[in-house]
Amino acid sequence: MAKARARHILVSSEETCKNLKTQIEGGADFAALAKEHSSCPSGKQGGDLGEFGPGQMVPEFDKVVFNDEVGKVHGPVKTQFGYHLLEVTSRT
Repeated sequence: MAKARARHILVSSEETCKNLKTQIEGGADFAALAKEHSSCPSGKQGGDLGEFGPGQMVPEFDKVVFNDEVGKVHGPVKTQFGYHLLEVTSRT
């Protein structure tokens, strides 16, 4: 079974999400921005979600985490919780 590790930043607006992505692409630290801006409890750990398998997260997450490029920041990804920036840190 596939497994992945990922981290994310959850915010309430698409505009904020895009702005944070621009900052990360400009060299800002993902974990530091997650600690400062993410409304998810994982923000305290730099957005780290740990290891999980398909179906353990919302479908929008699974689509990105198990199909898109590892090591790249993806998003904004809209879910029922808000807007996410996702970084897949590993996948097996």
